[in-house]
Amino acid sequence: MASLSRALRVAATRPPRSLARCPGLCPLSSGARPTAEKNVPYQRTLKEERGPSAVAQGPSRPLPSTADVVVIGGGSLGCQTLYHLAKLGVSGALLLERGRLTSGTTWHTAAGQGLRRGVPRAEPGGDQDAVPTDERGRPLRDTVRARRRHHRPRRHLLRTGQGCHRPGSTGVWAGAVGRMAGVKVPLVAMHHAYVVTERIEGIQNMPNVRDHDASIYLRLQGDALSVGGYEANPIFWEEVSDKFAFGLFDLDWEVFGQHIEGAINRVPVLEKTGVKSTVCGPESFTPDHKPLMGEAPELRGFFLGCGFNSAGMMLGGGCGQELAHWIVHGRPEKDMYSYDIRRFHCSLTGHRRWIRERSHESYAKNYSIVFPHDEPLAGRSMRTGPLHEELLAQGCVFQERHGWERPGWFTPEGTAPVLPYDYYGAYGNRAHQDHAYGKLLADEHTFDFPPHHDVIKQECLACRGAAAVFDMSYFGKFYLVGLDARKAADWLFSADVSRPPGSTVYTCMLNHRGGTESDLTVSRLAPSPQASPLTPAFEGDGYYLAVGGATAQHNSSYILAVLQDRRFRCQLIDSSEALGLISIQGPASRAILQEVLDADLSNEAFPFSTHKLVTAAGHLVRAMRLSFVGELGWELHIPRLSCVPVYQAVMAAGAKHGLVPAGYRAIDNLSIEKGYRHWHADLRPDDSPLEAGLAFTCKLKSATPFLGREALEKQRAQGLRRRLVCLTVDEKVPVFGLEAIWRDGRVVGHTRRAGFGFAIDKPIAYGYVRDPSGGLVSPDFVKSGDYALERMGVTYPAQAHLKSPFDPDNKRVKGIY
Repeated sequence: MASLSRALRVAATRPPRSLARCPGLCPLSSGARPTAEKNVPYQRTLKEERGPSAVAQGPSRPLPSTADVVVIGGGSLGCQTLYHLAKLGVSGALLLERGRLTSGTTWHTAAGQGLRRGVPRAEPGGDQDAVPTDERGRPLRDTVRARRRHHRPRRHLLRTGQGCHRPGSTGVWAGAVGRMAGVKVPLVAMHHAYVVTERIEGIQNMPNVRDHDASIYLRLQGDALSVGGYEANPIFWEEVSDKFAFGLFDLDWEVFGQHIEGAINRVPVLEKTGVKSTVCGPESFTPDHKPLMGEAPELRGFFLGCGFNSAGMMLGGGCGQELAHWIVHGRPEKDMYSYDIRRFHCSLTGHRRWIRERSHESYAKNYSIVFPHDEPLAGRSMRTGPLHEELLAQGCVFQERHGWERPGWFTPEGTAPVLPYDYYGAYGNRAHQDHAYGKLLADEHTFDFPPHHDVIKQECLACRGAAAVFDMSYFGKFYLVGLDARKAADWLFSADVSRPPGSTVYTCMLNHRGGTESDLTVSRLAPSPQASPLTPAFEGDGYYLAVGGATAQHNSSYILAVLQDRRFRCQLIDSSEALGLISIQGPASRAILQEVLDADLSNEAFPFSTHKLVTAAGHLVRAMRLSFVGELGWELHIPRLSCVPVYQAVMAAGAKHGLVPAGYRAIDNLSIEKGYRHWHADLRPDDSPLEAGLAFTCKLKSATPFLGREALEKQRAQGLRRRLVCLTVDEKVPVFGLEAIWRDGRVVGHTRRAGFGFAIDKPIAYGYVRDPSGGLVSPDFVKSGDYALERMGVTYPAQAHLKSPFDPDNKRVKGIY
């Protein structure tokens, strides 16, 4: 057999070796099938594992006319989901597979099973914490065993009843299945390959290895190694065949060859080791290299379980368990937002260029170090706010969130536009050579304080000492209106938002377990018989909702599901694109805006947590006295076409007051310094408002029922077993989140979110603290311990606080300086 190094050399002089010359494999075109199960490159075939009945054609008995749950796709995730549905007591579940179990992509996986970002996988039917190290699974065996629990896999399709749930776990074919149901599935199919070496003497005890610099992996396979990786120029499978089963592609050595040098450098014996077989099959990849799970926004009852980025065997057990729980109980047992399809905005999930570019970049950077302030270069400028060009001219360095370009920070070094994606020079594209934005990002690739730390410091201190203007146009902006809008608001929102028109309330939305699905502001509207750019025409009651832009899709999908389930007669109107939003914050904000707005901004005339329609530079806007940074300030919600003149008028009025433009890097540090929460950082669906210190957002003193109330009342009666704690460190070290929290010499949690408080001049972090003995976590427990934060193996003494040490009495938001 040719060695790895020789295989690379000869690739340039002759066509790649046919798979027919590799023992145990059959050469297959994109639509071909092997003629016998012995061609599957594993110790046992499906036929050997289960006997002849396992590969019989057609269903073993007539199909039922209806089913409670129909699982589409018999690969790893589909079978694991079926298994866990059975464990949850679902008897009317059916698995549909057009070919045979595992015939799509599961059968040819390298089957590495290890820690996923430090979280052990869950085995089918086993303890989730039972696998602390990397292993290798057997795809056919594990998948077949996973589906053995009272349920039958079936071939063909059937018509299902209205109450049926349909999880789609069809891998690279998920897009086609989704289109049948009107569901957009953002993934692409690519060729993904590995080679298996000849026997290597003494290799048996070698651990699995990932070389992140070379973007390769080496996994033990008996007395040989399987070698694969993630290249910069993967081959897209442009036309996915619906007849492809147990199939492989010819390996393109020119593409795969870039991995060989890294493999030989890591394991030198490979230079003289033969290649026993090559495996190049289709895999599905997503825009952020994470699976697609959960209920599709377009169709209730249609769940996704696909896009596993060649990690289906590793993630299948745990994700199948969570997906089954999601189907049965309406939400997963754990926080799965990072895999939830609703993390993507609906305008992106069907956009082919965005999906292709982002999926390529995520694939190519799969083994790259994830730095705290990195940003994608692919799929940019999909959604731009009305002030985009204005801010770019001021030196704005943009971040990407939910497809939006939002201001990150402002560089004094000139403009830094985001250029079209260059695919890192692959596919004949010319890589950008002089890319100001790319250079600024590269400078941020550090776990120390970033080089622009002082620039962001100046933005923060300007806000604390004078004033800063933040473009927050990427926020989600919705109207909840209709005859039952008040009933819906009372049920949806934990706080009492049914106050007089003109009031604005900070509130949470909860799930039935008392976990926090969102935090947002809700403003009560006066009835309006005529529509305007700032108020729709409606009968009954009306509310204006402002939510974090990165979670707008999650919020709208959640609200719409509740409205449908409770049959409230109201509608949710999305005005996110139609309105801009600028926030002017700081001690000088009142003086600046008094020159721009035609309203009295005194405390008496315009108190905190209120809103009014006012005129700004001749344009009608909705002004809200709110702050997300802990200062005196107002938000201006502005019709899109009026944003530029209003912004220019604010900047002109603020020039003599020291007003500066600032971005979200400043907001992040200002808000954590004040102790304000960020959803899905220090506030998640598995965190209750009581644990997070947000009991004031819950109308528990009233008799009004609301979603999650019973769970909160039970938790309050039983006491809290964890509590969100603020921690500061005297030594000026960068902290980013996930640092271990030590109390009295024992680990009691980890930080969820961290930053730097420039006003207090200290690193600051938030994390949930538990009592290692299992007891209640009271305020006295928090205050009594000696704390430390562990960063990169070094512990630093820390001080614990029940509330932020910055302005603990909330004087600044009231205008008291």
